[in-house]
Amino acid sequence: MTSTQSNAAAIRAFRIIELLAQAREPLALTEISTRMDLPKQSVHRLLKQLESAWLVNRDGPGQHHYVCSSRVRQMAINLLMTTGPAAERRAILQELADKVQASCNLVISSGDAVVYLDRVEANWSANAKLTPGTRVPFHCTASGKLLMSLLPKQQRERLLRRLPLRHWTELTISDTALLRAELDDTRKRRLGLNRGEYIPGVIAIAVPVMLTPYRAGAAVAIQASTQQFSMAELMAWESRLRGVADRLAQTFDVPDERIASAGMLPSEALTDL
Repeated sequence: MTSTQSNAAAIRAFRIIELLAQAREPLALTEISTRMDLPKQSVHRLLKQLESAWLVNRDGPGQHHYVCSSRVRQMAINLLMTTGPAAERRAILQELADKVQASCNLVISSGDAVVYLDRVEANWSANAKLTPGTRVPFHCTASGKLLMSLLPKQQRERLLRRLPLRHWTELTISDTALLRAELDDTRKRRLGLNRGEYIPGVIAIAVPVMLTPYRAGAAVAIQASTQQFSMAELMAWESRLRGVADRLAQTFDVPDERIASAGMLPSEALTDL
């Protein structure tokens, strides 16, 4: 294969990853071929190479559909954590934590969990170490429930069916019907609540970081011990937290209309209202 051919193949392989990252659902070979305007045989060959490099996985009906692998998702998360405006985001979170005197974090969704992009601790007494890059469950965290609630209904239901609803504390919502009702309420108020459902004695509130008026890219949360704050006292910071979310939104590259209408950020963080 010539250098020119190799370059063309590499660009086409990258384009496949880009398409999968943008898609709301796993894509079939035919869909990828159509969107790239390439023969199915050529696309299939590229997919096999990407699969062997652990860059794409099979998913969906009959395992004949494709998604980005966890390796690609982790790369996207690492880029968001370490490059560009990461320092600006840290400064915004630090300012909030100093004012509230409670821990603050910025979270995105990734696969079957949510991931801390950044976190500033203040008066943190829990034994759990929640550092940037830590993955935590959807169903029992304020940010997780919020981001899950904002997913399109079909995607939200599919996630509900496959999530292991582990019972972390006596307050964890581990019943699917009850969790669905909680998500409906969360979606209406656009506010996620954690009433001690993940770590005993730790509560939190979370609001969406809106990339456009109808599209959330992340969630920002305040976490505190119940010895420090009641839920009502934490809720008193909601208005300021929404202002922080607006500032954080300015640190993200807003996708153009073509990408926004097609799907998600590479980290799978984009959700619809």
